[in-house]
Amino acid sequence: MFTQKTIRSISLVAIIALAGCSGTSDVPQNNFLSADTYGMTHFDPAQSDTFPYAVTTGIHNIDLAQQKHVTNGPINIMTLASTDSDYMWNVGTQGVTYVKVSDGDFSEVARYDVNKKITAEMHDKALHRDIKTAENADYAVKKIYGVDETRIFNGIYSVIDQDNIAYVNYGKKIYAFELVDKSKPGKGIAAAKTLDLTDTLDKNERIVGVSITYDGMLTIAGNRKLMIVDRKFETQPQVIRFAKDEFITNSMAIDERGGIYIASDKNMYKIIWNGKTLSRDEKDGAWTAPYSFGEQPPAVKIGKGTGATPTLMGFGSDEDKLVVITDGVNRMNIVAFWRDEIPEDFIQKSGTKSRRIADQTPVLAGLSPKTKWIQTEQSVVVHGYGAFVVNNVVNKAPADRMVGVVALGPAITPPMGVEKFVWNTEKNMFESQWTRGDVSSISMVPALSIDGNMVLVNGYYKASGWEVTGLDWNTGKTMNRTIFGHDNFGNGAYAIIQSFKNGDLLFNSIAGPFRVKYAK
Repeated sequence: MFTQKTIRSISLVAIIALAGCSGTSDVPQNNFLSADTYGMTHFDPAQSDTFPYAVTTGIHNIDLAQQKHVTNGPINIMTLASTDSDYMWNVGTQGVTYVKVSDGDFSEVARYDVNKKITAEMHDKALHRDIKTAENADYAVKKIYGVDETRIFNGIYSVIDQDNIAYVNYGKKIYAFELVDKSKPGKGIAAAKTLDLTDTLDKNERIVGVSITYDGMLTIAGNRKLMIVDRKFETQPQVIRFAKDEFITNSMAIDERGGIYIASDKNMYKIIWNGKTLSRDEKDGAWTAPYSFGEQPPAVKIGKGTGATPTLMGFGSDEDKLVVITDGVNRMNIVAFWRDEIPEDFIQKSGTKSRRIADQTPVLAGLSPKTKWIQTEQSVVVHGYGAFVVNNVVNKAPADRMVGVVALGPAITPPMGVEKFVWNTEKNMFESQWTRGDVSSISMVPALSIDGNMVLVNGYYKASGWEVTGLDWNTGKTMNRTIFGHDNFGNGAYAIIQSFKNGDLLFNSIAGPFRVKYAK
């Protein structure tokens, strides 16, 4: 007898074709964002980490000192789309800047600093240092910058709405930044509104980040809460509280039907927003699914559960609708959960903690079976039924994550290993398409150029130093090497890799974003 799945089966060849790049994103458009691409951290509501623009191929030696640059940070997660294509918003741990990007420009127009100001001179002293030891990195972070790892937890997941308002978290507040005069951006940025969540959050709880639903509501993740509020902050936030022994360190994915997907260090959740209330009730379509976790790894990764923001896979008429993370076991799995109804004929797989888990497959990343840690702090890059993951963790690193992310590479042998998977809709499982155990990805979020059919990572190599490496999405072959050398401005430090429409690289350095122009 044919099962429900075999009736709808497609060949593996077709599956791999679906995992390739079609030239456009398949994520439904959210009209409340400033743009379809770069309107929010991880680029879109599905958290896909994909952008449509092509990327230059070849080997390029780049002196960042000769490239256009905006100072911010240390750590600058992303440069986001404005509603005016001549400009972009840069969000860093220091504050926000408004940047002119038209006609190849990349210059600061306006700035609003929330936290301690880090100057270009401080970056020069900290990053031009010869960081041969962890102690060198510690000195750069704590003595020159005068910060510690708590700086990291500001401005991580931000969003720009259709009115060109930037919603960004600093401390226990959400700031709504807007231009003083929209027709004259140089007049400055104002914190038009703030939402103080001090009384809502637990004493030691932080804001993780924000997103926007498809009906225009602002969602806010805390370490133990999910909140939703109107974008004018005129009503009290609705709050869903998770268990006291759970901890959330990453943002959320949102679908067009009110599904909000968020993972603690123990469970994956689908919360339902019906336009009026948040619900965890199964009768409303919500669900909770436990997954496997392990130990707290050294540096970079935060927490013992997933290091990945959930990413949606499957849209429209696609056969399988999934939400994907990596789990927290020391040698991680890539894990897919059924987003909606579980197929009637689906049998729970051995070793999984929930029938909701469609599959969990070990990540090998081209590394030795004796490798102690294969773990990541980065979300899974997803396009079609393809999924890409990186290994960010080494065996030993400084406890302070800011120090660790500066030391990894120059002072501490960097983590290696990446892997591309394809989801097989007939077998309900991930299949490894290729691995590269010789590729370094330290802490920067990988990103996929759809038109370029190339996934980009930022790593460090003893011979060449820092670089952005572009790998063919279908084969893993190296297609691009943008080599910055041993100068530590080439460290992306928790940020995400981007590109401009014209192929220029938008590199969100630890010291602020650079516009990298390639020689023609």
